[in-house]
Amino acid sequence: MVQGLGLDTRTVVDFLRSMSGDDAATLAGSLPTFSIPAVPLTWETLQIILPYAIILAAIGLIESLLTLTVLDEMTNTRGQSNRECVGQGLANVTCSVFGAMGGCAMIGQSMINVNSGGRGRLSGIVAAVALLMFILFAAALIEMIPLAALVGVMFMVVIGTFEWATFKLARRVPKKDFFVIVLVTAVTVMTDLAVAVAVGVVASALMFAWEHAKHIYASSHINEEGSKEYMVNGPIFFGSAANFLELFDAQNDPQDVIVDFANSRVTDHSAIEAIETLAERYATVGKTLHLRHLSPDCRKLLDKAGSLVEINVKEDPSYKVATDVLAG
Repeated sequence: MVQGLGLDTRTVVDFLRSMSGDDAATLAGSLPTFSIPAVPLTWETLQIILPYAIILAAIGLIESLLTLTVLDEMTNTRGQSNRECVGQGLANVTCSVFGAMGGCAMIGQSMINVNSGGRGRLSGIVAAVALLMFILFAAALIEMIPLAALVGVMFMVVIGTFEWATFKLARRVPKKDFFVIVLVTAVTVMTDLAVAVAVGVVASALMFAWEHAKHIYASSHINEEGSKEYMVNGPIFFGSAANFLELFDAQNDPQDVIVDFANSRVTDHSAIEAIETLAERYATVGKTLHLRHLSPDCRKLLDKAGSLVEINVKEDPSYKVATDVLAG
């Protein structure tokens, strides 16, 4: 219609020439030839190439896996993510020795393919061969396509790809989860997908730690022997270590105190330091602290462990060990 009516509008070739600054630029190309990149194989070269290679590989893998997830939902199938990643890596290595640019699966193109009826491997091969034929023999036809038409196609792809149900879930999902969604979206637009995913993972991890830091508590009672027993519940890690120490009263507790970790899990070095600090508090006031149902790896890390070690399969069938640590 544009060509027949002689409408004055920007076409693909106009955009290509304005971006390249070459009035003779064209989409037409030829078959690539085998060529090993002529770069010096030195440590300096690796320092320059490696960061960009990691970023591009991460972006490509993330985009491909996201595309695979979207297509699985559309077709009610389950793709093989490992095969996809290996195949993409081999294909990009092959592209590099033929002077071609590496690539990955794209959500937009894949959506068009599936909506057009493509389901198997043949559809992808046909798309690649058709693209090659256009570049070799029909570049002039592609160059005449108006940019407005391409923009319209991409808008339709975006409308079909976007998860509109996200707006309905905004009021139902926790605010922290919705914040992560908005954060990742904004960072993707401002930087790139790899940075956005990293920021999203860090933000989610911090929110997870903050939330679970509140879930530690302890119940206590005096047993028949006159010792006070604390039953700790919840994970002990860097976020909950301070709250863990606030659960105990070394000054007013009896001479013998037992801390039971059957319903708790010691997860990192901050938790180990918190336990050592607790042992020092009771040792300072001359009282005995016993730690029961600690995992073997935690017991090995404790610098003050090893004073008393008990094996009691009946009381501790899961860990097969009950460790008593004598403070002091």
